[in-house]
Amino acid sequence: MTHKQNVSRISISIPEQLLNEIDMLVEERGFESRSQAMSSMIQHQITEYQCENGDAVMAGTINLVYDHSTLGLQKILADIQHQYINEVISSLHVHLKDTKTMEVILLQGPVSKLKMIADKMESCRGVISGKLQLSTAILPQVHPLPDNEKVKEIK
Repeated sequence: MTHKQNVSRISISIPEQLLNEIDMLVEERGFESRSQAMSSMIQHQITEYQCENGDAVMAGTINLVYDHSTLGLQKILADIQHQYINEVISSLHVHLKDTKTMEVILLQGPVSKLKMIADKMESCRGVISGKLQLSTAILPQVHPLPDNEKVKEIK
């Protein structure tokens, strides 16, 4: 079942050269229409604005490439994920050539906290590159851990 959103029609005035560039972008990127391209660009700008100017709850990924032969690095990265268990949803490791590993960590939470987690990971010795990518969309809540209650272990 497809969820159809209500849409509003607007009119904008832009220089002809910019319109030509938009039309080129629509064709090259495979958008169905100018409207779809403009909606995508506006959504991107809203997401960037919210990332910079607020503390909304967002979902995103931290994309890391690191040298897995760096002593203790994998444990440090795992410890950070455990420390922020309420924000870290899942992770995926892909072993690359030589001693490189790519890790993608799926997370959700307030923007400032996600940035802090990404900064902690990206600044670890042995991390070659890292990038936090956020989205205004959020994941449905599955099982939030109670703050002050002990969780019973299943044995």
